[in-house]
Amino acid sequence: MKITIITITYNAEKVLRPTLQSVFRQTHNDVEHWIIDGASKDGTLKIAEDYKRHDDGTDNGHEVKILSEPDSGIYYAMNKGLQRATGSYVLFLNAGDTLASNDTLDEVCASIGDGEELPAVIYGDTDIVDADYNFIRHRRLSPPKRLTWKSFLHGMLVCHQAFYARTDIARDIAYDTQYRHSADVDWCIKVLKEGRRRHLPNRRVHAVVANFLDGGDTTQNHRASLHERFKVMRHHYGILPTVIMHAWFVVRGVIKK
Repeated sequence: MKITIITITYNAEKVLRPTLQSVFRQTHNDVEHWIIDGASKDGTLKIAEDYKRHDDGTDNGHEVKILSEPDSGIYYAMNKGLQRATGSYVLFLNAGDTLASNDTLDEVCASIGDGEELPAVIYGDTDIVDADYNFIRHRRLSPPKRLTWKSFLHGMLVCHQAFYARTDIARDIAYDTQYRHSADVDWCIKVLKEGRRRHLPNRRVHAVVANFLDGGDTTQNHRASLHERFKVMRHHYGILPTVIMHAWFVVRGVIKK
């Protein structure tokens, strides 16, 4: 089963290599890896080209493709990647984030039984790592046993880097570029809604499938991200459930302190 991985880059030379290496080392032998670059001005593109040449020289069943041109931000770039994805599933693994182990993609594919209809979403756990890719902690929010579109009312229980969406669903659902930091939350909910409309299951991989680099965009823009997430949740779940849940988030934060 082909997996499409999309990596968005812009001036990412300091963090890109570990991401590319984690894909290159995958034992799964049917991988399409798109690198969508926003016309970086540093050494990002050279690193990507070196990776492509190195990967092209191996017989690992991987195919690396690079597109570099100016864009209007990360979610515009993600939409470009979606339209080019040809795998059965698509995963966004951005510069700095890594697959958890060399056999992560094999684990994801093995979660689907022989002859079984492809689930709408396959998802797993995420660990937080530091700049040297040392383990810091497990992500505080854990994936539920049964994931539905309503699950995200309780927060983004599945990290974007651990969310494998069926490409035939994902390609028809563009990231909403009115959001600058939280369009991924909105997109995941929409994918899950469409999967439910098609009466498709979702499947959990009982393993860590992604390492998230501490201090990413959401962390750096925490306040703006929270404001956008409130708007996303209000749109999907209504104002009253959203207000009640955010009040609980505040109470929970005070209790933990």
